[in-house]
Amino acid sequence: MIPYERQRKIIHLITNKDLVKIDELHADLPNISMSTLRRDLKALEASGQIEYLIGGAIKSTDTTGEIPMAEKTKLHEKTKKLIANRAVNEIKDHESIYIDSGSNNSLLLNQLLDRNITIYTTNTTVFNITREIKASVILLGGLYNPAISSLSGTLTENNLRDLYFDRAFLGVNGVDDKKGVTTPNIAEATKKRLIKVNAKQTYLLCDSSKFHHISSVRAFDLKDVILISDKTDAKISKYVPILLPD
Repeated sequence: MIPYERQRKIIHLITNKDLVKIDELHADLPNISMSTLRRDLKALEASGQIEYLIGGAIKSTDTTGEIPMAEKTKLHEKTKKLIANRAVNEIKDHESIYIDSGSNNSLLLNQLLDRNITIYTTNTTVFNITREIKASVILLGGLYNPAISSLSGTLTENNLRDLYFDRAFLGVNGVDDKKGVTTPNIAEATKKRLIKVNAKQTYLLCDSSKFHHISSVRAFDLKDVILISDKTDAKISKYVPILLPD
């Protein structure tokens, strides 16, 4: 089990019980050693997802942090492929589209390389492309974040202000009916807001594990977007359409 999967199990247990001690966690997770459990708790505390209280109790802060791309690609892999396949159906030839960073969008990007379209992106996985392609791919400049294979910051924002897209496909860290779309990174949130303003239609690529998770920075409200996911959700679907795999 990779660290992210272990830590999501820990967060799930803490959230359900509100307050819990490490011995109780270990009893619920007997396959995780105490030393590994402590390391995971330290990592969760460092990312702001849990809080240690007086007396040794642990409390979830109910936020979702950023996951390194190497780990993201291993999570819900089959589901993400289905989501990417569904997103492909929304795109028409000769369109100008934006593809965000993130594992869902990386899968989508790879499926569009032989289409007659123009792709703008801040997803640096494009550097893995070594074959001839049909699509025109334009990589926007910016500050490189190797953990999530993304470019963002002032240079990216300046470029985006003068670019307009038929469709934009954004990655998210959390989607909630009340808190909207959230991400751990201010620069990424600002980038997503600019793209949404300049796109005729914006799509969120998001597997259902991110429903009702809240990260630290709000990108925008659930308004004028379409969500592509593996499951529907009664609360979220009141605000946005949810497209499911065929």
